[in-house]
Amino acid sequence: MKLLKFAFLGVAAAFAPRSPAPAPLAPVAPASTTALNSIKITVRSGESVDSVIMRLRREVNKSGHLRTLRNKRYHEDAREKKKRKLAEARRKMKFARQRKRRAARRLPARGAVAHRAAPPQVQQGP
Repeated sequence: MKLLKFAFLGVAAAFAPRSPAPAPLAPVAPASTTALNSIKITVRSGESVDSVIMRLRREVNKSGHLRTLRNKRYHEDAREKKKRKLAEARRKMKFARQRKRRAARRLPARGAVAHRAAPPQVQQGP
């Protein structure tokens, strides 16, 4: 039994570090915390908590922080990275098209004449 105990201690000593441990690094805030500081929501007077939460969720989704955290949860090889980048590019183009369509609906293009209905024709009697 004693021989087994000394043999175990000898094996454990072989894996012990020989040099002193390096000095600990300065604490660094996680990337997710610093990135989320860029999202700011101002609460308007008389605004309900539900609408504030919905606006916050919308901003977080638009910023893409959650998607980034989900992607970095596991290792991503080159093929998966390429696939994700293509999907992101498609999504980005889709939102750009939506913004362009909405902007075109809101304001007519410069130089364009707004079409109005013709005034009703009044018929003169005989």
